[in-house]
Amino acid sequence: MASGAAHGLDATRIAVAGDSVGGNMAIALTLMAKERGGVDLRAQVLFYPVTDAAFDTPSYHEFAEGYFLTREGMQWFWDQYTTNESDRAQITASPLRASTGQLTGLPPALVITAQADVLRDEGEAYAVKLREAGVPVTQVRYQGIVHDFVMVNALHQTEAAKAAVAQAVTTLRTALHD
Repeated sequence: MASGAAHGLDATRIAVAGDSVGGNMAIALTLMAKERGGVDLRAQVLFYPVTDAAFDTPSYHEFAEGYFLTREGMQWFWDQYTTNESDRAQITASPLRASTGQLTGLPPALVITAQADVLRDEGEAYAVKLREAGVPVTQVRYQGIVHDFVMVNALHQTEAAKAAVAQAVTTLRTALHD
């Protein structure tokens, strides 16, 4: 951050964004920035974020198979990250488990979810938890679409993907240029 000005960067205008596990990493950055201080993030844009290692929401059961990202696939991804339950419970890995106090003061969030996605319910639950902590949140569920819809080549030109990207751009533009 200290050397950013030398590269033409404005350290007062920083936001984070990510999709899926990238959304998880963006959330982890916001939590660490709050804890450590020194970085005032302006916004967080989260596309269908991974927020918990529980695999037990209704969307995990409803869309367990046949909808691109599967329940078994998510279990495999988590196993590659860590099989240690204690590590999985850390708020940087499973931010849905953060307390209201740990979430209070985080930057405004845009949380985008997909209807036919195992991660839908945990993403939406995280948006609710942020709102309960006083964080300004816009949460949008895109209907009739699957996980990773803004990134998958076959889906990135759908109306849902175009709308989600436009919404993210508007959110970031507003946060960084107001």
